[in-house]
Amino acid sequence: FIQTSSKMADSDETAQDAGPTPPQMLTLPDGTSLPALADGEYDVIILGTGLKECIISGILSVDGKKVLHMDRNDYYGGESASVNLNQLFEKFKAGTPPSALGSSRDYNIDLQPKFLMANGKLVKMLVLTGVNKYLEFKQVDGSYVLKDGKINKVPATDTEALSTPLVGFFEKRRLRSFVMYVQDYEVDKPTTHKGYDLNKLTAKELFDKFGLEKGTIDFIGHALALYDSDFYLSQPALELVDRCKLYGESLARYGKSPYLYPLYGLGELPQAFARLAAVYGGTYMLNKPIDRVVYNEQGAACGVVSVGEDGKPAFARCKQIVGDPTYFRDRCAAKAKVVRCIAVLSHPITPGNEASSQIILPQNQIGRPNDVYVFCVSGSHCAAPDGKYVALVSSVTTRADLAENLARSANEELKDGLKLLGKVDACFYDWYEVLEPMADGRADATFISKSYDATSHFEQTTEDVMDLYQRLYGKPLDLSKTMVSLSPDDE
Repeated sequence: FIQTSSKMADSDETAQDAGPTPPQMLTLPDGTSLPALADGEYDVIILGTGLKECIISGILSVDGKKVLHMDRNDYYGGESASVNLNQLFEKFKAGTPPSALGSSRDYNIDLQPKFLMANGKLVKMLVLTGVNKYLEFKQVDGSYVLKDGKINKVPATDTEALSTPLVGFFEKRRLRSFVMYVQDYEVDKPTTHKGYDLNKLTAKELFDKFGLEKGTIDFIGHALALYDSDFYLSQPALELVDRCKLYGESLARYGKSPYLYPLYGLGELPQAFARLAAVYGGTYMLNKPIDRVVYNEQGAACGVVSVGEDGKPAFARCKQIVGDPTYFRDRCAAKAKVVRCIAVLSHPITPGNEASSQIILPQNQIGRPNDVYVFCVSGSHCAAPDGKYVALVSSVTTRADLAENLARSANEELKDGLKLLGKVDACFYDWYEVLEPMADGRADATFISKSYDATSHFEQTTEDVMDLYQRLYGKPLDLSKTMVSLSPDDE
């Protein structure tokens, strides 16, 4: 026994003399070798820690996939991060914030602010993955729409339809009939269809059946169904009814408005899904520049080259790669441009003086080809100090002169929304391209998400996550069952 111990001691000393174990070497498709990055072998590597990528990372990890999640930035969230006031001024190279704006750390300003539908798919994802236990949400106070130059609350129930000032006396009856039809409609109950086949009837034809006026159609399509253009009018009416039902069901959960928003901003959402992935074995690496994505002889992604712990190139191998468009610009096409203004105010912006609100300005009401969205939060959601408000005005634009004179162009494009803000304490303009992948990713094992749209709600974002999941798995994401073991409180 003593001899064995002596041999073990000798062995330990020898190992110490030999220094640390050299890293595993991995061979790339071109025959060169590099040290392994982290564990070296993964099922999926995800680039970028935006909300969409973090949701997918969490779901894949829960599903048993070995995931490596990387970001070139030293913070979570990517384009959907939250920043404090100093960071906002820094981002826009605006110097030091005035002391009158209050403490920087009291601000949680979202770079992609959006509200969650209370009964929407993102909330279902939060609950079914158990991520909701990492976050605290609060209802948004008001949901408004512009019609005939006036801002009014969006009616979503038959009672509100009768009392809304948005429409005249006779139109109220017609609107109430439409809202009741939507509330009662069930796909599996033909008696609720009133003889209308919504798979064949277009949205415009359904509106015509109820005799609704153009202005009423505007706020139903854009403020209830949350379409961002009038293309839906020529499509089957079933989706329109489903979207209106979602708005009504979300409103019914809490009253006042159908929207929720997390305390301390949306930057908490990516981090919550990152925690989920970590619990199920996912590996996260921030501040990791991506030198290149590696493809094999068949043209399929098989790994990434980044920087190891020693500061030298290292390689991680995988079967699939997921990433946001900024990592794959050569594989994406610009589909649109979004122009926006982020502002700090000292007052609310709605007729009801709500602390948080959304206002939608439908395109036909302001003579523009696209809707304008106005978003506002305050200290009630821990997004700003008491007495301060953070607002965002955004829209899609086709202007080509944004880079030359951004402030002038943004003011012209967003003028209808900016008027609602009144006096601002500080404001910043920016724009970005909405990038979409040119292929679905199946051929090259490279699955790219889409850029965030101009809307102030998450409905299109969740559709993008569902689409990304289906491209990865070849089947739709089932939101009718839990993905993790939930406690009774979670359920």
